[in-house]
Amino acid sequence: MIVGVPKEIKQDEYRVALLPVGAEELTRAGHKVLIERCAGMGSGISDELYRTNGADLVDSPAEIYARAELVIKVKEPQPREYSLLRSGQILFTYLHFAADASLTQRVLETGVTAVAYETLRGKHGDLPCLTPMSEVAGRMSIQEGAKFLERPQEGRGILLGGVPGVLPAHITILGGGVVGKNAAQIAAGFEADVNILDINVERLRYLEDIMPPNVNTLYSDRHNIREELQRADLVIGAVLIPGARAPELVTREDLKLMKPGAVMIDVAIDQGGCLETSRPTTHSHPTYIVDGIVHYCVTNMPGAVGRTSTYALCNVTFPYALRIANQGLTAACAADPGLTEAVNMHAGRVTNRAVAETFGLKYTAFA
Repeated sequence: MIVGVPKEIKQDEYRVALLPVGAEELTRAGHKVLIERCAGMGSGISDELYRTNGADLVDSPAEIYARAELVIKVKEPQPREYSLLRSGQILFTYLHFAADASLTQRVLETGVTAVAYETLRGKHGDLPCLTPMSEVAGRMSIQEGAKFLERPQEGRGILLGGVPGVLPAHITILGGGVVGKNAAQIAAGFEADVNILDINVERLRYLEDIMPPNVNTLYSDRHNIREELQRADLVIGAVLIPGARAPELVTREDLKLMKPGAVMIDVAIDQGGCLETSRPTTHSHPTYIVDGIVHYCVTNMPGAVGRTSTYALCNVTFPYALRIANQGLTAACAADPGLTEAVNMHAGRVTNRAVAETFGLKYTAFA
C-alpha cells in the first residue's frame, strides 16, 4: 500500500502523523511511504531522518493525495485540502465531524473513507487514540489557565497556589474523564483548590480515591454547576460524548454569576464546546472576552507542544495504521470491531451513528 503523510496546514499546528520509526516499519513490511518535505520540522524531526528510514520525500501535498491509498494526518482536512481527497482513499486522522457541518458535508462529497482517531474503540471500551491528546490537553489547560489568570492577560490576577495568608485559586473542572483527571492532577500540584464535576458516580468515587486532599468531587447538575461558577477563578470544560457534539453546560446568562476576569478553558471545543459562548480560537489569538470572562477555546491545544504530542500520538495510532496497510481496512475492521467504530464515512455514506444523528443524515453501517 502507498501511505502518504502530508504536512499539517492548520494554523499553529506543529504535530506530524508518523515518526521515522513508523516509516521504517512500513517500508520493511513492503509498503511505500511518502512524506511531504518539512512535515516533521515542527516536532523537531528532520527530512533526513525520514529519508534514511525508507520514506520518499515529496515536494507537494497534491502529489501525496494523488498517489497515496492511505493518508495519515493529525488534524481534519482544511478547506484547501478538500479537493485533493478522492473516492477509494482512506483518510486516518482526527476529524471531529460533529463540531462542523461544513467539514462533514465537504468530506462526505469526496467519497473518501474517513477513519477518525477520536471514535476508535480499544478492547476495553476506551478511546486509545484520543487518550494521549486528552492527557496533553488536560495538563495544558492548567498551564494556560495559570497564564491567562495573570492581570496582563486580562485575568483576575490570581496565583493558582496562593501564598501563606492568601487563598489559592478555586478551579472548577466540568467532566472527570481523561482531560478532567489530568487537569486536576496538575492543578493539585499547584496547590489550588479543585472541584471536579461529573454525572458518573462510579467515576467520582474513583477520582475521590486517587486525588490528593485539595481535590474534591461533586455530582454534575445545574445547581452545582451554577454554585461552582460563582466560586471559580478558572473553569475547565472537559466533557465528551464520543463522536457527538459536546453538551452545553454553561449558558451566557450563567456568566453573570462569575467574577470579572475569571478564565474558562473549553477543551471540548473540538466537539463544538460545552459553553454557549465558546467559539474556536488559535494559539496565535487564543482568547477573547465575553461579559468580562476570559475565554480560551483553542481547537488544537496539543499542537503547541508538537514534539511531546507527536510522540504520544504516534505511539498509539501507528499500530492501527500498520494494520490497515497490511490487511486492508475491511479485513482490519473484521478482526477488530473497535476499529470499525472509527470509520465515520465510506463511499459517500455516514457510517458513524452519532455523526449521522447530529446532522440528521442517514446512517449506514460499515461492512
